[in-house]
Amino acid sequence: MSAFPDRARVVIVGLGGIVGASVAHHLIERGWDDIVGIDKSGIPTDIGSTAHASDFCYATSHDYLSTWTTLYSIDFFEKLGHYARVGGLEVARVGDDARMNELKRKVASGKAFGTRASMISPAEVKEKFPLIEQDQIQGALWDPDAGLVIPRSQTVAGKLVDRAETSGKLRAFSNCPATSLVIEGGRIRGVVTPRGTIMADLVVVCAGLWGRLIAEMAGEDLPVFPVDHPLTFFGPYNEFENTGKEIGRPLLRDQGNSAYLRDTGDPKTTEGGQIEWGYYYESDPRLCHPRDILEKEFARLSPSQRDLELEDVLSPLERAIELTPILGELGYNESHSFNGLLQTTTDGGPSIGESQKVRGLWYAVAIWVKDAPGMARLVADWITDGRTAIDHASIDYSRFNPYALEAKFIEERCVETASKIYNPPVHPREPFGGGRNIRRSPFYQREVELGGHFMELGGWERAHGYAANEPLLEKYASQIPVREHEWDNRHFWRVSNAEHLEMTADCGLINLSHFHLTDITGPDHVELLEWLSAAKIGGDGNIGKGIYTHFLDDEGNVRADFTLFRLADRIRLINGADAGPRDLHYMRRVAQDRGLDVTVTDVTEKYVTIGIWGPNARVNLQKVVEDPAALEKENFPFAAIRPIRIAGKDVTAFRISYVGEQGWELHMAYEDGLAVWDALRSTGVIAVGVETYANSRRLEKSLRLQNADLRTDYNLLEADLARPKVKEADFRGKAKHLEHRARDHQPAMLCTLILTDNLDSNGIARYPVGILPVQDPETGETLVDELGRRSWTSSIVFGPTIGKNIALAYLPWSHCQEGRRLQVEYMGETFPAEVAGVGYKPLYDPENLKPRS
Repeated sequence: MSAFPDRARVVIVGLGGIVGASVAHHLIERGWDDIVGIDKSGIPTDIGSTAHASDFCYATSHDYLSTWTTLYSIDFFEKLGHYARVGGLEVARVGDDARMNELKRKVASGKAFGTRASMISPAEVKEKFPLIEQDQIQGALWDPDAGLVIPRSQTVAGKLVDRAETSGKLRAFSNCPATSLVIEGGRIRGVVTPRGTIMADLVVVCAGLWGRLIAEMAGEDLPVFPVDHPLTFFGPYNEFENTGKEIGRPLLRDQGNSAYLRDTGDPKTTEGGQIEWGYYYESDPRLCHPRDILEKEFARLSPSQRDLELEDVLSPLERAIELTPILGELGYNESHSFNGLLQTTTDGGPSIGESQKVRGLWYAVAIWVKDAPGMARLVADWITDGRTAIDHASIDYSRFNPYALEAKFIEERCVETASKIYNPPVHPREPFGGGRNIRRSPFYQREVELGGHFMELGGWERAHGYAANEPLLEKYASQIPVREHEWDNRHFWRVSNAEHLEMTADCGLINLSHFHLTDITGPDHVELLEWLSAAKIGGDGNIGKGIYTHFLDDEGNVRADFTLFRLADRIRLINGADAGPRDLHYMRRVAQDRGLDVTVTDVTEKYVTIGIWGPNARVNLQKVVEDPAALEKENFPFAAIRPIRIAGKDVTAFRISYVGEQGWELHMAYEDGLAVWDALRSTGVIAVGVETYANSRRLEKSLRLQNADLRTDYNLLEADLARPKVKEADFRGKAKHLEHRARDHQPAMLCTLILTDNLDSNGIARYPVGILPVQDPETGETLVDELGRRSWTSSIVFGPTIGKNIALAYLPWSHCQEGRRLQVEYMGETFPAEVAGVGYKPLYDPENLKPRS
């Protein structure tokens, strides 16, 4: 056995699981050595979730990143010789039309992201899976690439560790828990264990179920929660005796019953001679904080395998027997069945990336087996290069606000996500019920009185429309369709379209309190933002201006977009609620790495913002400001920032628009917000929900949204947001940006599409939501550019001004022609689409006062 080290370049905490082992493997592939891995159990683990995982791999997500990581992982397992590509079924029972539609949506997402999933008939299901009662189902999704890690992901973890040790680049130590972390000056310095302290430059936490306890050592939390998952076994089942197979038939998901089923192959194999039936609790999910997980010596099976009472799952099991009667014919293996702990998270995504508090401390927690090698590849690339090949915003631990790392919030959200692991289908716009009312604007009660339809972003309660404006539905009845299909209409309020049209005709106020606000101060604050921003920030001429700009990564791709207020003594960054926390931590880290004297402060809750827009915005605002003349065009040019006073309160007015209409953002101290709101409302201006701002008017104007239309997969020119000239000062990504500009054309462009016909086969007008693949109408194939990037709708909405469904999507250069005929797929049907604009090109421009058809 190796002598216990006192120094390493990297320490991996939790090496024995499939995540830790995969991280070690991929770091070595990227050239790292002098890695030490420790685990509180054996290596491979005999106590973590890897030790009992079902090891399914399905790439049937509506999320590109997790689809990518699953497909990568499948390929990885197969190349190691540890994957059975038996295929997988997801069925919809007779009468469960919601599940049938969900399967069709999954197939469309698969076409967008590159899977081979398709819909098949009940007869085809029976042929592939004879154990099923054909008359119980109306159809199914078939994924030919789904399968099982064999014989176990636990075996793969052991094999990866053995290989890494043989290479001489990893030293592994089992039964060696981390008891504390050595942190000095805000940076990780080492890990304390019962066998000694290992000083290190980097520590990567892959401790799975126990990850929160390691984070606690750094003074922070992870927004994840272990939850019980019943795994039951029935047998003996000898169908595949003497075949040597670990699994004989395809995987079966019955997600409408929150369950799955698979055989365990030849009785002589690892788990063989049984049928495994797994279930996810839909009501009263059993969360278990890691501090309450038993130690190994006190657990019947293992700490992550808790006792199961059959009565707890009797009702769904009875439903399962209706679908697959063999479960009722075989004997129940009580001694082998258990509740296996797995992890659920507050937003469905894992926690990956550098600690918010400690530099050099990295997390890779809440990752399922199907994604483990793929996520590990991202971790290794991220640590090595500072970026990943695909946008990782949705998994970045920096995405969480402080309130989202509080114990109460974590539990409330995880209870909700745990109950929806399989069922019911989650709508793209579905709001959370728990973890609400964290932040409210100072005029929240006024919005309640107006009948606000609230959803949440960044902890802020945001009204998407107001019941008080429903009389406008009669005024604009001919322009606002009724959405007959429940899915299209779910979590949407028709009054929002009426507010949109009224603002376009007159004027409206929008609560923008959800903006994430950051103040950057200190002697080097301009230098920091000059280095990070594609736009010119420095120079006295920029003081008093609002500057729209972007952060690029080292490949010249778009990392962030926002507006900066260049003030005399600071820069205030006005950001989106979801992107703001991540950019805040990024600025702090860059400032530290470059040795800059800068303070980056979150001031989100100290200020609020109100938008006032529309053709009559100026005249209405002039009614309440102390100096009306100051608002005239010649005194207040576009993008200027000016101090004004409303109702005796100091307000910073910024002439800008994200809805296309003329108007201002009005920024003020939180405590002054109510007085300003009331003064503006006294002019007769209506309150308009954020639906108009964030969706319908934005897309009619062809304006982009970070983390949707703007991603690190694409560069600034492909998004058509590059400035006419490149500034002289150096900035991150400049060299690559110059290379991109030198091209004859970009590989792809962000284009605006319109659906030219939205009637489905039943004659129902559809108003799609979510991600739709963009296809060639002649072949039905999803478009793919020369870099292998596939085309899908990054934003989609119905625009009431132009009366059409509008979408943004990156298209290959070969298809970037206005008028080009394409199609999109939605819930199993295709709809004709047309390229209405290549790059930035509004469909409705208030300057011209007319829509483009």
